[in-house]
Amino acid sequence: IRDRLMSTSEKPIIFEKGVSEDHRGSLEYYNDLALDEFKRFYIVRNPKRGTVRAWHGHKVESKLIKVIQGIFIVCLIKVDNWEKPSKNIEILEYEFDSNSGLIYVPPGYANGAMNVTSDSEIMYFSNLSLEDSAKDDIRFKSNYWDPWEKYSPEIYEW
Repeated sequence: IRDRLMSTSEKPIIFEKGVSEDHRGSLEYYNDLALDEFKRFYIVRNPKRGTVRAWHGHKVESKLIKVIQGIFIVCLIKVDNWEKPSKNIEILEYEFDSNSGLIYVPPGYANGAMNVTSDSEIMYFSNLSLEDSAKDDIRFKSNYWDPWEKYSPEIYEW
């Protein structure tokens, strides 16, 4: 049911991970998540803590975000005006680590992330090809909204 809700959802959805363990180790799974709409994925590695990569907005593109290593603050904003968005808009803020689930980011949102530990990795799935995503890529300064300040950022993407 949740996989069908994802493509029609106007709000972010968190998918909790399932884990099975035995004497051989563990298996992490997301059995209620269908990946049919996603076309590609990429992994971002931040060696230095406090690296802010933000704000990337998409009118059409949706994303799934999963932390692979380290701890990230992931923030989402429902953009109210693509030419001049409000500065006083609700920022959805999540702290994710490798034990967290995934978050679905629907179209119409800007997203950003900052790692709070060194040597961190975060994975993004996209429902658009790279070419189509580039046509839908709307950037805002990484401190246009600044939930990062309280985490002592060291590098801002401009």
